[in-house]
Amino acid sequence: MADQPVFTLNVDQNKYLPLDGREVHAILTVGSTGGATVQAAPSAEAAEVIIIDTSGSMSGSKIREARQAAATAVRTLRDGVYFAVIAGTESARVVFPGGHANLVKASPATRAEAERAISRLTAHGGTAMGEWLKLAGHLLTAHPSAIRHALLMTDGQNNERPEVFASVLAGWSGKFVADCLGVGDDWVPAELRKVAEALLGTFDFVRNQGDLSEYFRRLTQTSMSKTVADLSLRVWVPQTARLKFVKQVSPTLLDLTGKRTDVNPLTGDYPTGSWGAEEREYHICVEVPPGQVGQEIRAGWVKLVRPDTQETVASGNVLAQWTDDLAQSTRINRKVAHYTGQAELHELIQEGLNARSVGDVDTATARLAKARQIATDSGREDTARLLERVVEVDPATGTARLRRNVDKADEIELDTGSVRTSRLRKDGN
Repeated sequence: MADQPVFTLNVDQNKYLPLDGREVHAILTVGSTGGATVQAAPSAEAAEVIIIDTSGSMSGSKIREARQAAATAVRTLRDGVYFAVIAGTESARVVFPGGHANLVKASPATRAEAERAISRLTAHGGTAMGEWLKLAGHLLTAHPSAIRHALLMTDGQNNERPEVFASVLAGWSGKFVADCLGVGDDWVPAELRKVAEALLGTFDFVRNQGDLSEYFRRLTQTSMSKTVADLSLRVWVPQTARLKFVKQVSPTLLDLTGKRTDVNPLTGDYPTGSWGAEEREYHICVEVPPGQVGQEIRAGWVKLVRPDTQETVASGNVLAQWTDDLAQSTRINRKVAHYTGQAELHELIQEGLNARSVGDVDTATARLAKARQIATDSGREDTARLLERVVEVDPATGTARLRRNVDKADEIELDTGSVRTSRLRKDGN
């Protein structure tokens, strides 16, 4: 079909291992070209649920901005897309379509009706994000072949018990994609991170609530541009090998290792969510038994598969060859090195912020100072600037110390931004 993208899968690695070498690392660059744009109205069925936090903390200007943002998302939907709008408090309520348990198709008439319903939203009650996602999941379940997406916005902390929230996320993991937005400085990034990880989406910080409509427009437009509901990375490794991890490393960090579905004892599928015309990169690590000089093996066979039809749309090999040539075996592939550094940057920021929150000044200072150096060295100027607002380094002595007064918004922006990665530039930096 004309609106279906064409997929490619390229493998970057240094296949050479020393005689005692056991770990094989590879970066998989998966790209899709062609396909439809929003204006081209892709033929794939799509279903969208817009979730608005209407708890008591959303009173005043926040609820006004939220109403405007939700209306913007509704206007961005293309004709024929199934959709609904949910208001979230300590429970979840479908505010459009009123009196219906099902999604309805977007049209000039239904969009106008949805906007009228959105304009009547008021702020009251508590926050139970699991309930909101559960209702969204039930609505989207009626469209199993559709590209299913939810957009969730909140300004507060989840009031549900952690085990209840975790159970909801586990139950709906892989059933639809959810992108989340946090507004203001009273929400917990770790909660939206859990949603993004479980539902293969993104989460972001809207620092200025006046920008909320633009965030909604952009995320909805991206959802509308998807043309393939789901793709899986199918990874085979030899019987004597062990697949240590599978991680998305660009455009954001997302650990897929625990999301494996066994195909057979040697092969597993890892979900990647819906696709349009885009490019993502994945890091896999395979542990193999030691080999002999000159011996080459296939350490992994990776396929990009449509789960519904089992069609393979792209594939590539991960190789391992043992050598006694020190120059060959110690050369680190540039992409592997780059994304290993990006993952380390994320971990350092998370560890540093966690240590800071519990008063462990020494650990926080060491982690965040090292993160600042990595961000500077790898060209992450935006992250380096945010780190400078949390930790300062004396240029004369190199001594680092935490800043005493840190804007909560700066801390949240640093936290949420740490999952985004920079691409390796063509000059190798």
